[in-house]
Amino acid sequence: MKHAAFSFSSVLRIFPALLLALTVGMAYADDYSDVNALLRQGKADEALAKADAYISGKPRDPQMRFLRGVILTEQGKQTEATAAFTQLTQEFPELPEPYNNLAALYAAQSQFDKARAALEMAIKLSPDYATAHENLGDVYVRLAAQSYGRAQQLESGNATVPPKLALIRQMFSTPTASSLPAATPAARKPVRQ
Repeated sequence: MKHAAFSFSSVLRIFPALLLALTVGMAYADDYSDVNALLRQGKADEALAKADAYISGKPRDPQMRFLRGVILTEQGKQTEATAAFTQLTQEFPELPEPYNNLAALYAAQSQFDKARAALEMAIKLSPDYATAHENLGDVYVRLAAQSYGRAQQLESGNATVPPKLALIRQMFSTPTASSLPAATPAARKPVRQ
């Protein structure tokens, strides 16, 4: 499953006043770049410290808070990342990217119903969000695998189920197939540039 990057265009679409603030304070863009660079260099602890320092001065900045959630995900801190993205969905319910990343975390824990609900919300907010559509397809395939597995348990002699399960396994074992979750964020605009 692909994690989303915070789409700068969605911020501008949702927060028109942010354009003025960003024009006045271009130094903030350097903070995002610095955090991204540290993360790209494998210095997640330093990236997190820099993000936290930035957020302490600007606690309502959704983009840096989103980036913080990505860092936590990269560090394997699933509980903290889930809390970060959940909080973003509560405080900024109009942003689709936190729902997508929350879904990726749920999918990694095989909580596919929660992942489906989060992705459906992301798509409701942004119907052209290709990454969320792809991830929702992956979740539906995983849900199908669960249903086929249950059908096989209930009726082991059913000859139509094993080929379906084999096809699903093949889909997720090929190098070109999407898998749940992705190790790096990707979306309309990558976090890491």
